[in-house]
Amino acid sequence: MFALSSFHKYHFYPKACDMRKSFNGLSGLVKNELGREPTSGDVFIFLNRNRTHLKLLHWEAGGFVLYYKRLEQGSFTPPVFKGNNHGMTWSELVLMVEGLQVKKAHQKLRYPR
Repeated sequence: MFALSSFHKYHFYPKACDMRKSFNGLSGLVKNELGREPTSGDVFIFLNRNRTHLKLLHWEAGGFVLYYKRLEQGSFTPPVFKGNNHGMTWSELVLMVEGLQVKKAHQKLRYPR
């Protein structure tokens, strides 16, 4: 089943990515540049230079899944990262994909599992 949720970990690739890359090329970026294991079950997020194309690489049982979205108008705006941590939350990913930009937000405390 193709499904992503808040239970996954999301990692943003901070550089512009060549959108001609597919499973093997993106896996190589994850392993060599992010220093992470592409088959960990985490979701890896890639944008092109103009931020009009988005790819998500995800390992599910049995193989890779590649989600791809191309905007006909506008661009994706990734969240602002602090330091070298390029982890994203499910909420940040949904806001980015939907084109919503929050200027000022305060997140209420929630119990982390």
